[in-house]
Amino acid sequence: MRARLALLVAAVSVLTLIAFLVPLALLVRTVAEDRATVRATADAQSLVPVVGTADAATIRLTVEQLAAESGRPVSVFLPDGTVLGAQTPRTPAVALAARGQSLTGESAAGREVVIAVQGRADGTGVIRIAVPQHELTAGVTRAWLVLALLGVILVLIGLLVADRLARTLVRPISDLSAVSHRLANAELDARVTPAGPPELREVAGALNHLATRIQVLLVQEREQVADLSHQLRTPLTALRLEAESLRDPDDAARITAAADGLERAVTGLIRQARWRHAPAQPASSDAAAIVADRVAFWSVLAEDTGRAVTLDLTPGPLPVGVAADNLTAAVDALLGNVFAHTPDGTPFAVRLVREAGEAGEVVLTVADEGPGMPAGAIRRGASAAGSTGLGLDIARRAAQAAGGRLELRAGPHGGAQVLLRLGPSTSPGDA
Repeated sequence: MRARLALLVAAVSVLTLIAFLVPLALLVRTVAEDRATVRATADAQSLVPVVGTADAATIRLTVEQLAAESGRPVSVFLPDGTVLGAQTPRTPAVALAARGQSLTGESAAGREVVIAVQGRADGTGVIRIAVPQHELTAGVTRAWLVLALLGVILVLIGLLVADRLARTLVRPISDLSAVSHRLANAELDARVTPAGPPELREVAGALNHLATRIQVLLVQEREQVADLSHQLRTPLTALRLEAESLRDPDDAARITAAADGLERAVTGLIRQARWRHAPAQPASSDAAAIVADRVAFWSVLAEDTGRAVTLDLTPGPLPVGVAADNLTAAVDALLGNVFAHTPDGTPFAVRLVREAGEAGEVVLTVADEGPGMPAGAIRRGASAAGSTGLGLDIARRAAQAAGGRLELRAGPHGGAQVLLRLGPSTSPGDA
């Protein structure tokens, strides 16, 4: 914006100066020409009494003195054809003056002043003074340079003033942009100090109001999520009591462990809802331990529904840069999709490996032999099977938190393959 304003001011200033200085430059040249012509006319007028009354010798002496003083060629044409002073041929202007008409005309060398002198006994004499071109333009070049320098100075002053004015506009706009970027980066306490013209002050006030409103709405949403999550503790407590009343110790332990895991997930959700800032320490978890634990949990349901489970697990530990609760939720989401979207008896495989290379990504692959996934299934809230459509999005966000990504592929024998790529942990304890 500053460059555009400076360009606009420069264009207007140059056009204005051209409209002002060009006529002024022409006027300066005209004044210089007129000044030289007036001086030459005055010198010629001083010779009129001498040419009208004196003899040829006196006229010659006077003409030579005048030519020496003025530096101009001076000629006197007597009626008998004698030429005194500068020997120049008769020009059309001299011929016209011999008839009694004084005039000023242009010549190849500059300008000539011709005066007719009447009253001589032998006829009309003519005085001719040539004004050379350098005298007609004396001082014009210097005046033009002064005018050009003045124009450049005025343009520079205009650009300086325009830049100062533009800065008063650009600085508040830059502040607005900086605050908007901070708000986009979840710095909800960022505010802009209103400055600049009234319109920009109004925009700054509106942005501050918007930021405050967003902060209030997020606080309300966090509180609602936290309250809803807290309400889940009651059925969890009931579930734990029911588990303790089971006669089979193995079933009681399994259900109690599942309830404990669900309670940990709910507790993490409450903390996430109430925390405004991420923890200072980088997140880390052991992918091998978590995947092994979750596959063991889901294997019980797989056995009940007649599904064959193939597990290919690289021996751990395999530290990845995502919190244990988030990775557990992601693995549960991927395995839960297999049970929710494939018929009973559909086999599936789980594979966890660390890829070779500098990146050292840990790749979790969940493949089934079901009907496959429709296009766009990874989009948040998109589901063609009546579910919430959040499972794959939970896995995607867990992968992104670890610096990885989520990929969907078609299986070699039908079905679907979901690849969860997780970046290695950056926690000092895992180095």
